[in-house]
Amino acid sequence: MVEFECRTRLPMTVQQSFDRSRSIDLHVASMADSQERAVAGVTSGLIGSGEEVTWRARHFGVPIRMTSRISGFDPPSSFVDEQVRGPFRSFRHEHEFVEDATGGTLMIDRVRFVAPFGLLGRAAELVLGPYLRRLIEHRNRVLASVESPPFTK
Repeated sequence: MVEFECRTRLPMTVQQSFDRSRSIDLHVASMADSQERAVAGVTSGLIGSGEEVTWRARHFGVPIRMTSRISGFDPPSSFVDEQVRGPFRSFRHEHEFVEDATGGTLMIDRVRFVAPFGLLGRAAELVLGPYLRRLIEHRNRVLASVESPPFTK
């Protein structure tokens, strides 16, 4: 199992940060390098409690398909997405939003996953852990920099 945490300061309110983080459109924009697209379930706008999205992407040259469900939802302070179908034995991403002293937001991402492949899984985790951390850090930089995201529901 791999676990890591990313902390990102966002120059916006907790509500704005919460909404940006669950925007399918901003996620797609931030993952352009991997050609990630939402292909089923909620495919644009804001994802909410109990809803699912199926992503299709290319990582390490391999096509990947993964369906995630919002399994925890406490607006605007947190939400959780978990893999329900896909390449991992398990995958959980907790998103937490806390107002900071400047009126901005501290966004905390906690990721925990178990890679596939049985005994080879540990070797895969050694590669996937840093790779997924970089993806989330990149996504968070995009969330922090976008001025007017399209929010629709």
